[in-house]
Amino acid sequence: MRFIFLPILLLCAPTYAAQYRAALVADMDTGRVLYQENANELNYPASLTKIMTLYLTFDALEHGRLNLDDYLIVSQAAANAEPVKLGLPAGSKIRVEDAIKAVAVHSANDVARVLAENLKGGQEETFADLMTRVAREIGLTRTNFENSSGLPNDDHMSTARDIALLSMAVYKHFPQYWKYFGIKSWTYNGKTYTNGNRLLGSFNGCDGMKTGYTKKSKYSLVATAHRGNAHLMSVVLGAENKDVRANVAAQMLNKGFGMLGVSPETIAATAPVRTYSAPNDTSASAATFNAAYTAATAAAVPEYRAAKQVAPVKSAVTTGNAGVQFGAFSSRAAAETQVANVKSRLQANAVIETAPNGMYRVRVNGLTDGAAQKLKSTATTNGIDSYVFH
Repeated sequence: MRFIFLPILLLCAPTYAAQYRAALVADMDTGRVLYQENANELNYPASLTKIMTLYLTFDALEHGRLNLDDYLIVSQAAANAEPVKLGLPAGSKIRVEDAIKAVAVHSANDVARVLAENLKGGQEETFADLMTRVAREIGLTRTNFENSSGLPNDDHMSTARDIALLSMAVYKHFPQYWKYFGIKSWTYNGKTYTNGNRLLGSFNGCDGMKTGYTKKSKYSLVATAHRGNAHLMSVVLGAENKDVRANVAAQMLNKGFGMLGVSPETIAATAPVRTYSAPNDTSASAATFNAAYTAATAAAVPEYRAAKQVAPVKSAVTTGNAGVQFGAFSSRAAAETQVANVKSRLQANAVIETAPNGMYRVRVNGLTDGAAQKLKSTATTNGIDSYVFH
């Protein structure tokens, strides 16, 4: 067991310590690790793998390679996927938004493969290579993906730390799609599927995120919750059963909120503003996580992001086809604050663009690739979340 902050020494060890393999709880807005056990030890991620599959799906949506109303073709290989599955027949089609819900709520292995094959040339193996490459680019140092669903494979491994970074990357890069991880139940073709995350609806402020299970991995859970202005994440890997996984996740979230001075009765904020500030922990172990967190919140995936350009609302002299995004916000006021922040700290003139989902994106448009990368680097140095788009 390794502690990062001195206040953690005051915490009691979780009641179920002998019944799970690894655990971590962190602040999703700052990257501050509040508690961790065996967070860098290799484990089988099982269906937590699907967080990366959805990350790449959201990226394709954001950059025009997919639309929520597009239809995806089900291959014979996808139809043959092992349970859990929707049972889609080969040759049938599923709408992209339904595919997202099938993966986020029901953890459908056949649909995860449908997404993989449609996103990357019809080959799940090629998609898995992309998953691993993107994992490296956003700071996951000990993760290797062999498939899109998390079905058993001895080389398919990750860590609690890496899963936390991946989950934070989804939260930071694609807040407009975060809602899918909080769906409690979903009905498709007359059948209702219930989310396996027991904390949804039972833990105050829980808004996600994903469960996992195989015989080798045992039971795993990424659980997220926001109370007041705090948004925390717990990662539990290798729990003995569903009760242990849910109870440990809830226990750690409560302790995390307690460390931040947030009581269990505090009402969750309706629309937490997703901003980035530099983590304030200076310990050596935390420094590694914090550096990776900065990479995760600022990383771009140039190869994968190549897509049709979204027309800017406003731009100065256009010199290139690249740009830098400094976040997506649920309110225009929050976006205006970020515009001022970018101006004062980076001396860059950002504009506000309205995304199709109603979010407000803060962007600097019309840059060359070199200028965009330089601006992103400067933003990272100044603790401002950003990524390059084309």
